[in-house]
Amino acid sequence: MRTRVLAASATGALALTALAVPAAQADGGSGDIRITKVVVDGDNKVTIGTGSAKTFSVSVTATDDSGIAGADSFTLAGPGYGFESTGKPSCKKVSATTSTCTASVKTDPRTDYLSNAMAGTWYVGVWIDANDHDYVWKDKAGSFKFQRGSALTTNASPEPVKKGKTLTVTGKLSRANWETLKYGAYSGQSVQLQYLKKGAKSYTTLKTVKSNTSGNLSTTVKATADGYYRYVFAGNSTSGAITSVSDFVDVK
Repeated sequence: MRTRVLAASATGALALTALAVPAAQADGGSGDIRITKVVVDGDNKVTIGTGSAKTFSVSVTATDDSGIAGADSFTLAGPGYGFESTGKPSCKKVSATTSTCTASVKTDPRTDYLSNAMAGTWYVGVWIDANDHDYVWKDKAGSFKFQRGSALTTNASPEPVKKGKTLTVTGKLSRANWETLKYGAYSGQSVQLQYLKKGAKSYTTLKTVKSNTSGNLSTTVKATADGYYRYVFAGNSTSGAITSVSDFVDVK
């Protein structure tokens, strides 16, 4: 992701002029091409941490009576002056009239100068050509969440514990800071405490806990049987969902 264009100039001002968006700002085109589906990274969520690069796909399905000839590079634009364009998409026929065109994007938080303000809803700009020389341009053909990575821990104690006694379940929720390349406390977030009884097949949500100013979580439950405890954060528009490693408790 070439967000490195946001690097400060020698004067300290952001080089915003480098963020030139394609000339066609408004939707437009000719003929009856229809864009029927836009999918980014499989589920329209892209979560980036602090330590490694990630490559994700952008797929656009379009249809026209004459068939789809091809697509120009897709554009991705979001908050905080975030902007990217993919390479030339590869189009595969679904039928005589419909094709899915796919391209990939690589982003690396260590070299791409991501700012935390870039997290949020991004939009996919699409240019599609048909075999009869019709075309369509949509500035916001689809959208996806560009999210800061999250981290979450769980620890239940004491271990082992007598049946009926109180267990204290602690943990910590943090999220990636793209500007410092470190994870920091994520406060004020609702996190579910879940329990899986030994031998059972699915977790049960016991309660919802809010992270404090240090990102810490703490609550108590009664020990009833051997089982696993874990915290689960559902994520939001700017931060990725995360499930902690479970902690097994032996109940005597």
